[in-house]
Amino acid sequence: MRIVFMGTPDFAVPVMTEILGQGHEIVAVYTRAPKPAGRGMDLRPSPVHALADKFGCPVFTPRSLRGDEAAELFRSHDADVAVVVAYGLILPPAILESPRLGCLNLHGSLLPRWRGAAPIQRAIMAGDRETGVMVMRMEEGLDTGPVGMAERVAITEDMNAGELHDRLSVIGADLMVRALAALARDSLQFTPQSEEGVTYAHKIEKAEARIDWTRDARSLHDHIRGLSPFPGAFFEADLGKGMERIKVLRARPCDGAGRPGEVLDDALAIACGVGALRLLDVQRAGKAPMKAEEFLRGARLARGAQLVAPA
Repeated sequence: MRIVFMGTPDFAVPVMTEILGQGHEIVAVYTRAPKPAGRGMDLRPSPVHALADKFGCPVFTPRSLRGDEAAELFRSHDADVAVVVAYGLILPPAILESPRLGCLNLHGSLLPRWRGAAPIQRAIMAGDRETGVMVMRMEEGLDTGPVGMAERVAITEDMNAGELHDRLSVIGADLMVRALAALARDSLQFTPQSEEGVTYAHKIEKAEARIDWTRDARSLHDHIRGLSPFPGAFFEADLGKGMERIKVLRARPCDGAGRPGEVLDDALAIACGVGALRLLDVQRAGKAPMKAEEFLRGARLARGAQLVAPA
């Protein structure tokens, strides 16, 4: 089939790779424009853009898809279907209606739960035990379209957002090519989403990353792994050279009690509102991630120290 692929981050790369591997023709790739990155702040193309260049696919990076000119350009691709994976721009009606077989979106949740921008992080942060990926036919609403195919994935107790992201992207790639094969045979059946159980996965705000030690240990454990490795939940403490920000990349609940934020022992057990958390993997600003044992060799954070509470 002739496909317009629309995606931007790493999550979309396996999907595009699998589509190309199945022999489909990607006639155009739409992605977000290159952004300044690195120490030199050179313009860096998105992961999808880099892959498109590798395979010689035409790339388009519009700031908006609204307007007659954008719609006319999109129609000129003469696509059978558009595949959308974490693209980052809203598709107006003129775009949604352009491909002969419509627009398919791969979404990283079990809709209608976690519609929106951050379904992987929000599922873990909420303590969900299960999530998945779904292929839906796009319509004007936010992730409201009918579902054609789905795969469920268990969220294990210590799985973080990065690990779940990688698992869902691989499963999602296989799911999408199976959906495209069924669509080509005119056998892809769509089921409307339930009107019950709708939740929204709002974009992660910077303020959410600060660890609030007054929360219970179990919910903080979910919060930390839902934000790991990016943007990374953090606390602030004086390690001997003034206040520093330390990201917590992995932790686990443990026995203990004390003032919220109090260091309970010499192995980074921290008191929470209920229970305690033992920090396992952390990262100081400008440093690589490290195990707690390595961190403690270079940090003054002894038993009885008090970590900074949220402002």
